[in-house]
Amino acid sequence: MTREEDIKNAVEVLRKGGVILYPTDTVWGIGCDATNAEAVKRVYDIKQRDDSKAMICLVDSDARLQRYVRNVPDVAWQLIDSLTGGQSLCEVGSQRDCPPVRPTTIILDGAVNLAPNLIAEDGSIALRITQEPFSRELCYRFQKALVSTSANISGEPAAQNYCDIDPRIIEQVDYVCWSRRQEHKPHTPSSIIRLRPDGQVTIIRS
Repeated sequence: MTREEDIKNAVEVLRKGGVILYPTDTVWGIGCDATNAEAVKRVYDIKQRDDSKAMICLVDSDARLQRYVRNVPDVAWQLIDSLTGGQSLCEVGSQRDCPPVRPTTIILDGAVNLAPNLIAEDGSIALRITQEPFSRELCYRFQKALVSTSANISGEPAAQNYCDIDPRIIEQVDYVCWSRRQEHKPHTPSSIIRLRPDGQVTIIRS
């Protein structure tokens, strides 16, 4: 199966409200339409996770990100540009002796146009612009934000590669992407930054 065919199949499932397993810019993820509350509930159920714990969404571009946050502060774009340029999270936070940057999720206030059960109680949402070719193309073809939560039962280790995914999860989704299934490489979850409207930056996970 070609990557193009794989993405086409995944998008068809997502548009019907289905749930998929797919490789991301970090670990393997469980995904669904981030605007579909029923699909989001299924993801929580599959992970056996409390729906009070908000999940991350992937988007393919700055323009797409803006659709899901009422007002994106200017500092957010500066932060994204800095991270893309290879600056470490700790350098952004004016600290030293820190590890290099990896894919970074930013928590922003004022979430809009998303499933209500995906938004945190304080109205925030965690978003990441993916640069990884497969997940970026998938988000682009789907034309919406895509839920991206690690493919594991809540409390268990994240699935770095396809071979690490619990069979119980595979059995419950509607489509499993073929791309990168044979990969055996170390992967880690994204870094997470909380960005307040006043520009205050808090490193949640470095």
